[in-house]
Amino acid sequence: MPITTDVVIIGAGPAGLFQVFELGLLDIKAHVVDSLPQVGGQCAKLYPDKPIYDIPALPIVGAQELVDRLFKQIKPFDAQFHLSQTVTELKQCEDGRFLLVTSAGTEFDTAAVIIAAGLGAFQPRKLRTAGADEWEGTHIHYSVQNPGRLAGKNIVILGGGDSALDWALELNERVEKMTLVHRRAEYRAQAASVNKMKKLAEAGSLQEFHGMIREILVENGKFRGVKIADSEGKMHELEADEVFVFWGLSPNLGPVADWGLDIDKRQIPVDTEQFQTSVPGIFAVGDINTYPGKKKLILSGFHEAALTAFAVQKLLHPEKKIHLQYTTTSPIMHKRLGVD
Repeated sequence: MPITTDVVIIGAGPAGLFQVFELGLLDIKAHVVDSLPQVGGQCAKLYPDKPIYDIPALPIVGAQELVDRLFKQIKPFDAQFHLSQTVTELKQCEDGRFLLVTSAGTEFDTAAVIIAAGLGAFQPRKLRTAGADEWEGTHIHYSVQNPGRLAGKNIVILGGGDSALDWALELNERVEKMTLVHRRAEYRAQAASVNKMKKLAEAGSLQEFHGMIREILVENGKFRGVKIADSEGKMHELEADEVFVFWGLSPNLGPVADWGLDIDKRQIPVDTEQFQTSVPGIFAVGDINTYPGKKKLILSGFHEAALTAFAVQKLLHPEKKIHLQYTTTSPIMHKRLGVD
């Protein structure tokens, strides 16, 4: 028999975890499905040690630490997690409820669905240079799992976005030598990060290089670095112990694209009152949704989750008047949170 519930959340990244919290405050229970074997989404899978600076009241927090804090915050609400499985089928029944089926054969009968799947079935954009696959995981990486082990090493970082610049700044003092390679002089990262990197380059603390990777350097069967072509086509050999590639993620909506929702450039359009999709009862929060003025920030996902929770409450109890209660003073909220 299907598991009967009020809400199924698809995705256990920061937005999905905070969605559990906001629903819990309104006494709405949720089941969460995620394709990864652990909660945390991109934060846990791709850059657990990445520092994040724009979470309110936390001047700096590691990505995994943020996930751990969110997971602790939702503990009072006893959400049920179904990990290492994807939702392969979603259809609306005659009574308006939804039937979901996962790759593990788990079935849900739910009143509402909240898609918090980030970029979908995300994969890092790979280095396609001949021979790169052979060194993946040993000398070529797409995430930083243990920054401490890089002490005293010579590394090359490829990329010009926030992840590349964030890690260049974070690792610069740990490594012996660093070269940041971007295909052009203009960066996509935050201006403050670019300015800080430029100052380090001017001081000789790191090397900034503009060009395209052309070849993996191997000598006597050992990884030696990469060969880069500059804007004029001149070749440069960059010695390196390890190379980190941060070219962003290649989004793939996977089964989501087959659920009858309006899709706009691999994202799901929503309204900004309820964050509801084109199908009533199905909502979308976080990086997977789009609307005028959308910004792909974790804190934006938190805001969306809060308003979505109230929309779900209205869907579940259309006859009830919704009263906004504050966690600071509400005895009801204190009881739900387990606060004495």
